[in-house]
Amino acid sequence: MDWYYYIAWAAIVSQFIFLIQMLRNYRYALSKYKKERTWYRPKTVLIVPCKGIDSAFDANITSFFNQDYENYSLWFVVAEKSDPAYDKLCKLKESLSWAAKDVQILIAGQGHLCSQKIHNLLYCCGKISDDIEILAFADSDACIHPGWLSHIVYPLHKSKNGAASGYRWFVPAKNNLATLVLSAVNAKIAQLLGDTIFNQAWGGSMAIRVADFRRLGIDKIWAQTLSDDLSLSREVKKAGMRVSYVPACLVASYEAVSWKELFEFGRRQFLITRVSSPGTWWFGLSGCIYSILGLWGGAAMAVYAAMAGSKNLALFVFVPILFFTSQLTRALFRQRMAAKLFEKDRSSMKAAAIADILLFWLWSLLLLIFIISSAFGRTITWRGIRYKLRSPTEIIVVSR
Repeated sequence: MDWYYYIAWAAIVSQFIFLIQMLRNYRYALSKYKKERTWYRPKTVLIVPCKGIDSAFDANITSFFNQDYENYSLWFVVAEKSDPAYDKLCKLKESLSWAAKDVQILIAGQGHLCSQKIHNLLYCCGKISDDIEILAFADSDACIHPGWLSHIVYPLHKSKNGAASGYRWFVPAKNNLATLVLSAVNAKIAQLLGDTIFNQAWGGSMAIRVADFRRLGIDKIWAQTLSDDLSLSREVKKAGMRVSYVPACLVASYEAVSWKELFEFGRRQFLITRVSSPGTWWFGLSGCIYSILGLWGGAAMAVYAAMAGSKNLALFVFVPILFFTSQLTRALFRQRMAAKLFEKDRSSMKAAAIADILLFWLWSLLLLIFIISSAFGRTITWRGIRYKLRSPTEIIVVSR
């Protein structure tokens, strides 16, 4: 078992490195989310694509109006007037127009060569005036705090930051098991973001300078793709710039899902990643397998070593204990972070936090199932539209 001796030490060292990085991400989030961002406020357009009525739709849309930011325009965009969101947006605009200077509800028409969301975004981007410096994007299923726009724009005052991004945190609208699993699995991914070069942008809470958007040709790339955020991240990094993660722009998404919706969501997210950013997909797969093998494979090897009377039994036993302790510690810290960032939602998140902390080992297995399921096929359904993903820059609208 000499081979396992060296593997065990490699696993121990790598696990300590990974744990240290997660703790750094935790400290980074707590040190940044309450900062005041008041001095850098260039003229900005906040674009919110809408399709259908999301959970907590009124509260989400209202949050976009209530930004503590004087110099911004707020544009909502739908594909058609017949979309249920259109009438709802018109009513909210009428009742909340005092809260933002320039509010528009645009109709983009149907997209054919890219996803409907990107088609909507490109329609808006084609209408911005020359005095706009920043493009900010948010999803209609996100609820943002009043300082969100100030925070998402702030990192762009540094030229090294090509894009700024937050992420989502699922706050259960209902405490059924599938929804609790959704929150717990998503929390594992949210915890990976920090002050690193490995960040990926998330389109539901994202910003980029207009000059960089045009210089990098994001509009041309978007015109033939499904994913707005992964393609933007790729081009920003190719240009030698960073995607800056903004902890204050980790946004609440109030959702309740069934098991069917959970598995559709999980497979769709990872399938989009596999096609649009294969390296990220392989990293997710290998990282997930590593955490599962370290815990369960390590436990199996410890049992075998005990039965064989190995002289290195203590080392073999230490490996699964370390993996278990490390994964439990990460669950505790990510839930502690969420409790601080979403203080008003703390009671709503309690059941999801307990599920994450007590059953973190089980959700890793479920996450692996999501990733493996995304390895097969290239067809997804997203917001009622069925797409076939041929490549990062070629998709087919199968049906609506």
